[in-house]
Amino acid sequence: MSSSDNHWEVGTDIGGTFTDIIAIRRDSAEARIAKVPSRPDAPVQAMLEAIEAVGLRKSEVKRFVHGTTRVTNAIVEGRLPKVALVATEGFADVLEIARYRRRDLYRLDIPPKSPPLVPPERCFGLAERLDHEGRVLKALDEAEIERLVAWLKQTGVQSVAVALLHAYANPVHEKMLGERLKDVVAHVSLSHEVNPEAREYERTSATVFNAAAMPIAVEYLSELEQRLPIGPGLQVFHSAGAMIPISAVKRRPLVMAMSGPAAGVSASVSIARQLGTSRMLTFDMGGTTTDVCLIVDGQAEMTDGRMLGDKPLRQPMLAVHSIGAGGGSIVRNGPGGLTVGPESAGSEPGPACYGRGGHEPTITDANAVLGYLNPETKLGDRIGIDIESAKRIIDPIAHSLGLSLTETALGIIKVANATMARALRRVTVERGIDGRDCTLLAFGGGGPMHAAGLADLYGIAQVVVPSASSAFSALGCLTADFSFLQQQTLRAALDGIDLARVSERIDTLIVDASAPLIANGVAKAEIQVELVALMRYAAQNDAIPVSFTLPLDVATLKTDFLTRHQELFGYATGEPCVIESVRVQARRPSTTVVSRPATAARAVSSGQRTCSFDGFHDIATAIIDRASLAETVSGPAIIEDAWSTVVVPPGWQAKPDVAGNLFLTRRAA
Repeated sequence: MSSSDNHWEVGTDIGGTFTDIIAIRRDSAEARIAKVPSRPDAPVQAMLEAIEAVGLRKSEVKRFVHGTTRVTNAIVEGRLPKVALVATEGFADVLEIARYRRRDLYRLDIPPKSPPLVPPERCFGLAERLDHEGRVLKALDEAEIERLVAWLKQTGVQSVAVALLHAYANPVHEKMLGERLKDVVAHVSLSHEVNPEAREYERTSATVFNAAAMPIAVEYLSELEQRLPIGPGLQVFHSAGAMIPISAVKRRPLVMAMSGPAAGVSASVSIARQLGTSRMLTFDMGGTTTDVCLIVDGQAEMTDGRMLGDKPLRQPMLAVHSIGAGGGSIVRNGPGGLTVGPESAGSEPGPACYGRGGHEPTITDANAVLGYLNPETKLGDRIGIDIESAKRIIDPIAHSLGLSLTETALGIIKVANATMARALRRVTVERGIDGRDCTLLAFGGGGPMHAAGLADLYGIAQVVVPSASSAFSALGCLTADFSFLQQQTLRAALDGIDLARVSERIDTLIVDASAPLIANGVAKAEIQVELVALMRYAAQNDAIPVSFTLPLDVATLKTDFLTRHQELFGYATGEPCVIESVRVQARRPSTTVVSRPATAARAVSSGQRTCSFDGFHDIATAIIDRASLAETVSGPAIIEDAWSTVVVPPGWQAKPDVAGNLFLTRRAA
């Protein structure tokens, strides 16, 4: 055994309420899990506190991977630094024009579109022009660059987004500007690096988001490098479901958007493959949001982008659907009845039952009233559970509804589960999948508490609660592959395709995707390459992904496209087909084992507690230490470990496997 195996690998997930951490020692099965309160204003400090919470010194950590919602939250909350936009002359108003659609078709009392990411006074039209194939129609000259430099100095911005027309086909002018502007402004974001694809508005929007995220990311990543100096062992999880070196993230911080939820999906893929589950739904309920994703045949669904803050964020990422219904989501009793979220109590002050000054009822408070949370537990070794505070904060809602506290708390849970069931439908029914045929994988702080109730509501027969469920996203950071992804517009019709040109473009993408891995010490022979063609009919607008291998077989590619089109839309025709874009992912497979059982830092007392369930109020419920569970247990039961709670309601049963996973199923009548 090499000396490099005698070290600790650490994965962290910075959520809106808690920062989760899991540490695994490579030369043994020892694993440590902890939670600490998140620090929105000091994320690096929270990560260092998490390392201390698992009993490690910084010098013992040789590999550190983290996922974060820091960039996502800054975008959604509108806390982005000022950015300037440089576009081709005549296209500087692309963000203001946006798309033709209104924000809300039937509301005339609100503006049809939200304000542009960059106001007109910080948009610059540059005299240059390429055509759609990248041919130079108007060259960029020195005088024009000098005019831009003078304008940028007047604006005083520290970050600039450059999105020139058709730069995805030929980045020559953007590269010239990148070289000249690096000494003028601190941060330069180039569209051919961020999103080298057609769709001018989406590409420009993504480039601006990336430019705005650069000051945020560079500041805290540089601090992390300084305070945890472990070189290439310091890595970030990105939204496409893999790890990426920090040096690459500083150029493209946008890849961190949705990286926390993506890490949980990555760990879920490993579980799905181990269990041989053909269809799995991930259910990650944290303190602020609930994130769901579909896994089919061991592969998570991918998407080319999503909307954040009413703006398009276009880049390849895992198709995670998020809703504002986490444990800290605020409950309100309005004209239409009970609602949950999207506002959250966050980590400060948090739910009322945390005893930290929370003054609005949350989903977690409802779980506390129903007896699901252990009042003897301290979350993150710091936050106790105050049942009486939870009762006091929910009592006004109960009084206004004319219901008991128990009935009100059960109503809150039902509303929360219904909200989450709608999210499951978004990732199943809308993709032609019957969700009732899926296995539900529940993790996060609240997922195992709500999983059985959600499965009952949706019609799912089996729930799996993985080992280390409370820190599952942090575990996903460790089990994911080390990879980098490139996607670029190609626009090649299959009929009469120029195979030499297409193959040359693909080879270039493979080299570009492999470069960050090689720069971080990965041998070229260790790198695996996955190729996906984004294909459509010539008259279609949107493309669908089709995997392929080299050398490119056009006949096979077309057959696979027609088969996939039939699966998704119920028909396929003989119309001409087009390769719109090519996606290349270079990866070095992970060597970390996901099935390794995690050990808690302390034991959990067993016994009984009075709990309430739908149709069963105030009944004695068995409290079981998860570590000691070896046989099937029938509900009602609460299965606890040091960091999480699994609710087994009446009519359900739970059975462990040798890897520490729990399988929840309905009992036979």
